[in-house]
Amino acid sequence: MEIKFTDTVGVADIYYPKPASQFIPDWYKNVTSYLSGEKKPTGGGQGSTTIKKCMPVFDAITSGYIILTPSDVYVSQKEDEKGNKFPWYEWSSLNLISFHPIEQAPEHPAQNGFSYPKWRNAWAVKTPKGYSSMFVQPMHRESVFTILPGIVDTDEYFAPVHFPFVLNDPTFEGIIPAGTPIAQVIPFKRDTWKMKFGNQNDFIEANKITIKLTSKIFDRYKTMFRTPKEYK
Repeated sequence: MEIKFTDTVGVADIYYPKPASQFIPDWYKNVTSYLSGEKKPTGGGQGSTTIKKCMPVFDAITSGYIILTPSDVYVSQKEDEKGNKFPWYEWSSLNLISFHPIEQAPEHPAQNGFSYPKWRNAWAVKTPKGYSSMFVQPMHRESVFTILPGIVDTDEYFAPVHFPFVLNDPTFEGIIPAGTPIAQVIPFKRDTWKMKFGNQNDFIEANKITIKLTSKIFDRYKTMFRTPKEYK
């Protein structure tokens, strides 16, 4: 399958989208794989692995593609005529940020009392027929902001998708540097789903899997059940 990113404003090539696997966060790289620093059991027959060996976390970090800020953004605090402070944004190039009034989503759980700034994404995303794209905050990464996630049918809507966001700390001041991950783009195939509940046979099957897992000390899920994912 192929996903296409088309630049609509003229972004420097060093800030082009790339596979998420090229943006593994430093905290994940630096954490040890085993609590003792060695691949050995804890003493009770259990593995001593850390989050670094958790394949669901690794797959979340490396799924899809990362869109980056194409220029520096400086955030400061200004005061209105009543003396109330609010975040003020300046950027070095491109029409990078616009705003939504808080009245458009006053009860959203992420709102922080201020207007919603919006990253004006340069990239039009195109997926094959029947495939949509999920746009989410880059997963398991430290950031001063959080975008409001969304799903777009990018097989039909071939135009830039913009990303409203909130500052995690509305009093933040400082630089958001060019090249900061803005959004993680994960393509997926649309389908119709119907929920049901498992029966006794499903219960037995689930327990067989649990028993199978306990036959190994290390890399249980990775070696027995995980399917590698590729995003190039």
